[in-house]
Amino acid sequence: MNYSELAFSDAAKVLQEKYGSRAAYEQMEKRNVVDGLTDNEIHFIANQDHFYLASLGENGFPYIQHRGGPNGFVKVLDNKTIAFVDFSGNKQYISAGNIATDPKVAMIMVSYPHKARLKLYAKARVVQLADDPELFARIDVTGYQHRPERMIILEIAAYDWNCPQHITPRYTAEEVESAFSSQRRRIADLEEDNKRMKAELQNLRNKI
Repeated sequence: MNYSELAFSDAAKVLQEKYGSRAAYEQMEKRNVVDGLTDNEIHFIANQDHFYLASLGENGFPYIQHRGGPNGFVKVLDNKTIAFVDFSGNKQYISAGNIATDPKVAMIMVSYPHKARLKLYAKARVVQLADDPELFARIDVTGYQHRPERMIILEIAAYDWNCPQHITPRYTAEEVESAFSSQRRRIADLEEDNKRMKAELQNLRNKI
């Protein structure tokens, strides 16, 4: 897998040469070769609750769609394959239609708290639920309300970590609650101590 070979078109290389970055990126192309996902990418994907998927329409225009679900709804099948259950939505089927005519897609996964962004090139294919019930049992999510329609399997062609610059840290309600839970418990304990001390003080006053 070499992300640079796929990403850097001749036109991109001309611009890199013009603006002084070509020499550095040429060295990257030579050494930035990996054999599938590492533990780092696998762990990152397993903790994502959303991603952005770009596919190409027959009209030549790309289409970008946001996909979301519970943490870990994208499953890593092996170090070169990921998959997810396609939930029922607005029934436009633009991404599914695009994949039917051109399997090449691009994905971006972002962890806003960690200011981390993973870019992937892949070839996608649609698998109907009834055609592979074992796979469906393996990648379907539990404890989350959804209506599954199909499965999408992605054979990863290349990936790269993007620059964290300009990623604004953002946190979910659950992450905020988790971060402040210990402080809230401490405040509750202090309030209880305060009530107890006030009661004891009042008892002393009553005895005087």
